[in-house]
Amino acid sequence: MDEARKHQVSLRGASAREISRDALLEKVSQERELRNYARRASAAAIFIQRVWRRYNVSKKTALQLQGEWEEAVANNHDGSVSAGWISGSVLRPFLFFVELLSTRHQKIKSVDRSCIQTCFKILLESVNSTDSKKNFCSLAFGTLEERRTWTYQSRKLISICSFVLSKCDKDHAEGRDVIVLASLGMRLLVVLTDLNAWRSIAIGRPEDADSAVKDLVRFIGGLESGFYRSLRRYVERLEISSPSRKKRMSSQTDDLFLVTASSVTLALRPFHALHSDSHGSVLVEMQSAVMHYCLSLLTVPWLAERLPAVLLPAVKHKTVLSPCLKTMLILRDDILSEMARLDYLKVPHSAQVIPPVAWLLANIVCLAASTENDFTGPGGLFQDADYASYVRIVAILSENLLQWFSDGGWTEHQDSQVNAETSVKHVKVFHENEAVHTLIMSYVELLRPIFQQWHLKKLLSITKEGSASPSPNFSRTLELIDIAYLYSYMLRIFSFMNPTGALPVLNMLSFTPGYLVSLWEVLESSLFQGQMSKQDDAYSSKTSMHSKDQVLEKKQKPASKDAGSKWGNVLNRMTSKSGVVSSGNGQPSVQVTEEVDDIWNVETLKYGPEKVSRDLSCLLHLFCATYSHLLLVLDDIDFYEKQVPFLLEQQRRITSALNTFVYNSLANNNFRQNKPLIDSAVRCLHLLYERDCRHQFCPPALWLSPAKKTRPPIAVAARTHEIMLTNVKSDDTVTSPVLNSVVTVTPHIYPFEERVQMFREFVNMDKVSRRMAGDVSEPGSRAVEIVVRRDRIVEDGFRQLNSLGPKLKSSIHVSFVSECGLPEAGLDYGGLSKEFLTDISKAAFSPEYGLFSQTSTSDRFLVPNPAARYLENGIQMIEFLGRVVGKALYEGILLDYSFAHVFVQKLLGRYSFLDELSTLDQELYRNLMYLKHYDGDVKELLLDFTVTEESFGKRHVVELKPGGKDISVTNENKMQYVHAMADYKLNRQIFPFSHAFYRGLTDLVSPSWLKLFNASEFNQLLSGGDLDIDIDDLRKNTRYTGGYADGSRTIKLFWEVVKGFQPSERCLLLKFVTSCSRAPLLGFKHLHPSFTIHKVSCDSSIWATIGGQDVERLPSASTCYNTLKLPTYKRASTLRAKLLYAISSNTGFELS
Repeated sequence: MDEARKHQVSLRGASAREISRDALLEKVSQERELRNYARRASAAAIFIQRVWRRYNVSKKTALQLQGEWEEAVANNHDGSVSAGWISGSVLRPFLFFVELLSTRHQKIKSVDRSCIQTCFKILLESVNSTDSKKNFCSLAFGTLEERRTWTYQSRKLISICSFVLSKCDKDHAEGRDVIVLASLGMRLLVVLTDLNAWRSIAIGRPEDADSAVKDLVRFIGGLESGFYRSLRRYVERLEISSPSRKKRMSSQTDDLFLVTASSVTLALRPFHALHSDSHGSVLVEMQSAVMHYCLSLLTVPWLAERLPAVLLPAVKHKTVLSPCLKTMLILRDDILSEMARLDYLKVPHSAQVIPPVAWLLANIVCLAASTENDFTGPGGLFQDADYASYVRIVAILSENLLQWFSDGGWTEHQDSQVNAETSVKHVKVFHENEAVHTLIMSYVELLRPIFQQWHLKKLLSITKEGSASPSPNFSRTLELIDIAYLYSYMLRIFSFMNPTGALPVLNMLSFTPGYLVSLWEVLESSLFQGQMSKQDDAYSSKTSMHSKDQVLEKKQKPASKDAGSKWGNVLNRMTSKSGVVSSGNGQPSVQVTEEVDDIWNVETLKYGPEKVSRDLSCLLHLFCATYSHLLLVLDDIDFYEKQVPFLLEQQRRITSALNTFVYNSLANNNFRQNKPLIDSAVRCLHLLYERDCRHQFCPPALWLSPAKKTRPPIAVAARTHEIMLTNVKSDDTVTSPVLNSVVTVTPHIYPFEERVQMFREFVNMDKVSRRMAGDVSEPGSRAVEIVVRRDRIVEDGFRQLNSLGPKLKSSIHVSFVSECGLPEAGLDYGGLSKEFLTDISKAAFSPEYGLFSQTSTSDRFLVPNPAARYLENGIQMIEFLGRVVGKALYEGILLDYSFAHVFVQKLLGRYSFLDELSTLDQELYRNLMYLKHYDGDVKELLLDFTVTEESFGKRHVVELKPGGKDISVTNENKMQYVHAMADYKLNRQIFPFSHAFYRGLTDLVSPSWLKLFNASEFNQLLSGGDLDIDIDDLRKNTRYTGGYADGSRTIKLFWEVVKGFQPSERCLLLKFVTSCSRAPLLGFKHLHPSFTIHKVSCDSSIWATIGGQDVERLPSASTCYNTLKLPTYKRASTLRAKLLYAISSNTGFELS
């Protein structure tokens, strides 16, 4: 016996088992629940039986009534048709059995179809009768009971006709019969709702007839009738027709066309009632009908392409569009929420790809502005209020569509050219298959009016004219901010849906006269608020950039004066600007003075997008996107000489505003609040910065101004950058890349010297991390041992080092083999590896070697030789040279070479444009500028879209575009030819070599480190500072060996002589000792090994000394150790002469 039972005690006897109180209550509750369930089940069974019996009886009754109805109608041969007989004997039973047998089952049987057709014919004959006794509509003027009956039966007829319309499908097996039936039903409803058809029976009672018709129209527009839903289903089944086929369809008179015409006429009845209402009393009553019209009909995909051409003018008319626009403005929240719940967009290819709000947007654009005449002609929108409503509705729907895109995970495209320029990865829109891609492309085509110039011009003209008075119903005057919202949203929609991004819209916006200037005028007045005068005062001095003007003058010389004026006038008209401020010599005068005050930090943008209003953000986004696109094609002559679209003073204000905005957006970590705005601002800022780097128009203080007081220290920024870069690589999304963004996106906020320090800090941190990882354990360990023949230095270096990749960061121990084949004595403690890097770069970068050539400009910059691709291992050799340069940058070894601006742009991941061609091939640039401004017939020049290259005696023809050899250059396409040729020379031709060089370079130097610099700064980083040296700094960081000291007589003479040298002679001295003619960027304390002067004792006879003779031996140098071997000269004249001879002879070690 268990313990529980053992302690139980029963008061009723030992055989009875006790039950606890809780268990008893639970048992009672369960029994009660079972009884309740049994009662509910019994009631449900009784209800089901009652419903079934009712259905059975109703069906039998309906079938019986149908038979009797058919017999009664068939036996009515005497023609005794009266309104009362139709209402009582025809419609009363007819409505009952049709509702029960067809409407509820959503199916029309053949028997029911025959009855419906007979009833419709009887009713059509009746309502068309001029005899009031026979006309069914006369009951609307009868007794109260007759009026109520007539109203009820008329509404039921409307519902049945709508049901028949919804079943109208020509592709169905019985579609032809249903189409005939639907044509009868629609004609019946058209007559019922036509006030003119009532005139014969409404004599003396026009108000009653008008009231009856309006009641029917109101019911048609309501949700209860289901007419608009049925019309939507019908229109969705119509074919999407081409314009030519639409013209042929417009002449058709078959039943399908009659159904379409009649149903559209009925759909527009509420709008006709609104138009005829002079007091506005019907507006509120008909708002529901207009709302259902918008939701049901205007969301049909390709509505305008489905309807016959003859019906489109009625659908497009202002009496229809204007109420739609106003109602959507008033009830926009209700309409948008209803669209979000729409469940009847069941066309397979568009159900989940494009939402109803997108089709509503496209249909409104197509109906209101499919052609210029639709938009500006007398039949289109003609009042300011209509245009204002149109713009705001398009903006509202576009914003809602963008939200749908974001929720659905769609990704925005970027302009392909800008992608290359900013190294932004080009992402593609979600395309499931080819059918979906075709669907999206056809949808984008519906928005074509948006990127037509006449569309924007008309809207701009309205904003300038202004409205005499606001609309009495709803809308206010159209303003520039409304247009800005529309096109700002459209830019993003095209970025989502169009494979080429927003290019069509940007092309139109950039070249619409006055638009960009209008945007900036509004922005300027809002952003600066009194700061403009301070910035203008900063440029009141007469300091001008003479050297830059000389460069510009050389660029402008090929273009004739008349041609330049013509092109300037064209751009002036495009941007509605008539005046240019220039200096007396015809060149723009750009003054560059620095102010102590922080005038370039725009106060209103100090917090980024956080405290910028929504309207201002929209204007700024549209301006940045448009202007950055225009900057791609705006050449330097237009920008600096013609000063279009903006004066240089305005360009500086634009730059200062964007610089302040972008920096503070990144630094304050609120750049995610409005990513499209930040992206467009960054893109525009980068284009302005690169133009300033190429030809300065902004003072250096402008670029430094936003972060002058708030930028983090160099070491902190560098370490934070590396930490966050590591987190990004490891997919750590917790850490916010704030400083990382500042360093990589706006590195120019740091002075160049600080960025060089940051670069060295990156290198030092990389060396520390490699040491911690075990790649470097102690000096000399894990070094790469190579043996190099001096006469085959490039080939031996390539063979032994090219495969190392990032391992080349390790130390290199070099053993040289002389030209005689004998090993050279000596241990490599860093000097020989430096000598190896300088010697291999000297040999490989020599034009005679064939891998690189020099530009035709006076600077003679290095650029890859196009013929290198035909050399053995040519591309691999260029990749290896990228590693050589990367090794030099990594170790801080200066190479006395500079690369062409275009080539460096590719290494930095940036795109090159037309004006940069002057730095690569001046002759080609002059020819293209001549062609650009050529006034005659370009066909006479016999050009085509090809370019001919010659290498090793063979000619190769390259097409600039597909089929280019068959496309002649004409006046219409000459701009395409100019930019295609420039693009080929600057980007396409050089890409294989720059990409190979980039691969090698980034094996040792991180790409993010390179982005700290622009093209000219990269060359300085590689080859050193200015074309002169700081003697005091050099003397301070010079080491003396062999017995020399700073106070030695020869040393004093040496520094005295060097100070008297010309800058070019001092550079020759530096190159003689270090193999590089430029000083380290951070000073000579960063020269490794240190600059050293070694004493070379030279004993001369006593008689030579007495005779006044000095040491005859020449100075020599050991460049691998940066050592000058200086004999003990006694006279300054001798030292000067010997030193100049040695450094001019381009020899060093062999003079020893």
